Amino acid sequence: MSKDLLAPGCALLATIAVVSLAARPAAGPASLQKTAVKSKEKEWTPPRTPWGDPDFRGVFSNGDEYTTPLERPDQFAGRRLEDIKGQELADVRRAQLRGVIDALPGGRVRGPDAWWVENLNVEKGGQAWLVLDPPDGKIPALTPEGQRRAQAAGRVRSSFVGGPFDGPEDFSLLDRCISRSVPGSMIPVMYGNTYQITQTPGLVVITYEIIHEARIITLDGRPHIGRAIHQHMGDARGHWEGNTLVVETTNFTDKAAYRGANAAALRVVERFTRPAADRIAWTATIDDQTTWTKPWTLGMSLAADRQPVLAYDCHEGNYGLRNILSAARAEDK
Repeated sequence: MSKDLLAPGCALLATIAVVSLAARPAAGPASLQKTAVKSKEKEWTPPRTPWGDPDFRGVFSNGDEYTTPLERPDQFAGRRLEDIKGQELADVRRAQLRGVIDALPGGRVRGPDAWWVENLNVEKGGQAWLVLDPPDGKIPALTPEGQRRAQAAGRVRSSFVGGPFDGPEDFSLLDRCISRSVPGSMIPVMYGNTYQITQTPGLVVITYEIIHEARIITLDGRPHIGRAIHQHMGDARGHWEGNTLVVETTNFTDKAAYRGANAAALRVVERFTRPAADRIAWTATIDDQTTWTKPWTLGMSLAADRQPVLAYDCHEGNYGLRNILSAARAEDK
């Protein structure tokens, strides 16, 4: 597994391998939702809140999709996502888990990585890869500007690629317990893949267990904040299209822009649909014409979870960050 598929994680709580996901532009959300979520139920109409919006309130999880690669593995060239199912899918997911563990630096940096996967059941995951659009399951090519930006950025900076660790700058925002941004906050990791959705008239709030962020999505039609203002989680504006919640997020910071995108141009459009009482289908279209030659989409399913969102006691300047740096100095000697 290539290093660019390993996303950063919280140094305090130890190792998380973030494996990216994908789906399609906003042009065809209905078909994408059906692809991302394999649901055999008859068409289901979500209940309504007392003020009349589709009711998405509850706690959901996507931990079963941990280890799912962002792009279609080459071994499946020419095959469709829906073709990989049953025993073949279960075998694929076991192999994916082994590959993720083998790629992590393990005890040399934090602690034995197996600690974090003992309670996972990745065989329950519903798909073999997560890029739903383009249909070939691959991220579109970088533009010339995107290539120059990637070359200038250099190596991936994260504890998940094993260093070097010369200073705080060698850690990601997640390593430093600052933010996972969007769509990163929805991408499953080794633990804590729990999300609480709260609704009030005119607002939807998503609380993410990892990095304890609460994302406020306004539904009243107000414009985005000014272009001079940038936030790690971006600026979210939502509206309803039938029973689908559509959320457009812009105004990211350079450090938080997904996969090295241009923060000034990046636009993420998410679609949340509830096809069954115990499930939410989620897709995110990544649109940045200065970085990729065309938009692309990632997506997956969230399952209702009885476990509440737990406290995530991780903060910037945590012991993990300091200890990794001191261990690197000891290794230098």
